[in-house]
Amino acid sequence: MNRRDFLAAAGAATLTAWLPASAHAAAAGRYENLLILIELKGGNDGLNKIIPYADPLYQSLRPRIAIPREQVLQLDATSGLHPALQPLLPLWDARELAVVQGVGYPAANLSHFRSIEIWDTASRSDQYLSEGWLARAFAEAPVPSAFAADGVVVGSNEMGPLAGVATRALALNNPGEFMRQARLAGNEGVARNGALSHILKVERDVKQAAANLGNNFSLRSEFPNHALGNALKTAAQVVASKAGVAAIKVSHNGYDTHGGQQGTQQRLLRELAEGIAALRTALQEIGRWDSTLIMTYCEFGRRPRENQSGGTDHGTANAHLLSGGRVRGGLYGAVPALDRLDGNGNLPFAVDFRDLYATTLDRWWGVSPAAVLNGRYNPVEFLRA
Repeated sequence: MNRRDFLAAAGAATLTAWLPASAHAAAAGRYENLLILIELKGGNDGLNKIIPYADPLYQSLRPRIAIPREQVLQLDATSGLHPALQPLLPLWDARELAVVQGVGYPAANLSHFRSIEIWDTASRSDQYLSEGWLARAFAEAPVPSAFAADGVVVGSNEMGPLAGVATRALALNNPGEFMRQARLAGNEGVARNGALSHILKVERDVKQAAANLGNNFSLRSEFPNHALGNALKTAAQVVASKAGVAAIKVSHNGYDTHGGQQGTQQRLLRELAEGIAALRTALQEIGRWDSTLIMTYCEFGRRPRENQSGGTDHGTANAHLLSGGRVRGGLYGAVPALDRLDGNGNLPFAVDFRDLYATTLDRWWGVSPAAVLNGRYNPVEFLRA
């Protein structure tokens, strides 16, 4: 493979926006703490994930798709988990699972493309930002240059919160192909031409990252055999390599359930719960559970009232999960206000999604939330000291 073919393949499938390590100053953040983001792509239905089973309006709004009360895994007197999330009960019992209800933002946009852009960039609904919130965090408090990468995206080329011209981020769309391509990268030294010199530097950076991330640590922990399980296994291998990354993003596809929601969501939530449970076991095995924070996110929730196709349409406020050895488990936010729907039949939000980001930046990494998020947000006390 010649240099042109290598760069075309790497740029299309595995590599994005590498910045020379020399441009990174000494790190100011506590990046020994790892963040793993799991995107529930398509907009998960939070009401059938964290179920307000004690509210009679829940059943009346969803006569066909509501989860029967006797099947709900009760967390307290008002809220419970979908039965497919049973693999998460050990985390709940260990106080290592936080459930945040009513997560959203003002003037919610119900377009997939625009709303996930708002979440990825931590912008207002009327504001357009070009860089992801993690990219801005790493510009504010650089990740150590000795780390293999600032962040890694597993199973996708969509950089999301890691998108930014000054971010050392890798997209491992196909980890095996990335390693194969990286072994073909040359060591041609330097060039007088500025553009060629940059290309050569990219090649060297790719090869070095592959060497660092390619430590074939043999995990004893088993992962479920589905797409999310395989992606989370790759994420665990990246962490086990000890090469150093500050953030990992994984996507779980299929949550746009306009029709036939019951069976689809049951499968997706089972995969999610199995994947997180397996990831916990693997991170405990390699001694990283206490230094890892796992957070789910997606572009929006679904409407409380079911549609005529046995599904739900795009909505607003949602419920999200956070887990880790230093998570302060419990319920946060507010139970869905099913009696206060707006004119479009959507829920009011109780927690701004940037509150979760601000808490992570400040309490997890020691990075100024105001500098990254262009404003002040309220901390959510889901982390132990």
